[in-house]
Amino acid sequence: MDDAPHILIVEARFYEEIADELAKGAIAELEKSGATYERLTVPGTFEIPAAIRMAIRSMDFYSGRRRFDGYIALGCVIRGETSHYDYVCAESARKLQDLACGYTLALGYGILTCENADQAWARARITEKNKGGDVARACLDMVEVKHRFHLFPR
Repeated sequence: MDDAPHILIVEARFYEEIADELAKGAIAELEKSGATYERLTVPGTFEIPAAIRMAIRSMDFYSGRRRFDGYIALGCVIRGETSHYDYVCAESARKLQDLACGYTLALGYGILTCENADQAWARARITEKNKGGDVARACLDMVEVKHRFHLFPR
């Protein structure tokens, strides 16, 4: 069995160019660490928790594929003129935390919640804050925490 962590990256594609930049940072960090990964795209951040739950649940039915050691949620929500922003931010964050705690997931939370596109780009760009890389590192660190407590084998 391969010792390298195997990670599922779930990308919300609503802001495609920002999603691409977040993924670029995350993938660079995973490759630097030797981790393997698969990518899955969903329409928006609201769909990320359901997609991760589907991936977890699929392992109950199909044991022939390699399990994921960790998950990375990537997306962006930019405030608009309605309260939609508040619901999407709060509910996606709440459900991802529920999944992480309920299933002891190693999870990198990379959903940007910004007031405008300039803030989003400053956080997403790999030459600036590189949040994609940051959350990939957080996910890998949490994989190590799981190993420490022997929650799954190496």
